[in-house]
Amino acid sequence: MAKLTLPQLPRSEADILERLIDSKADDISVPVARHILAMHFAEEDVDRMNDLSAKARDGTLAPEEDDLLNSYLRIGHFLSMMKSKARTTLKRCSPCSSTSIRSYP
Repeated sequence: MAKLTLPQLPRSEADILERLIDSKADDISVPVARHILAMHFAEEDVDRMNDLSAKARDGTLAPEEDDLLNSYLRIGHFLSMMKSKARTTLKRCSPCSSTSIRSYP
């Protein structure tokens, strides 16, 4: 499996988060895995990300907006990695994996 990395984080922060996520310690519990899979950005945040992305494509993004967009991207990537770990946990728990799990992108 390819190693996931957090984009545009200072290397020290990215290393810490990768060690946290890729920890060989016990998997997260099934209830926690299900909770992580249910996590998603609020509609207002999705709208803000779309607005910021459009401004970035148009080249009209202010520096503080660029910082905010990068924060959204990093948090979204981190959430994706946590959801991957949650899905792995549920896959290892065969009786649990057959139950309905609602996942958000």
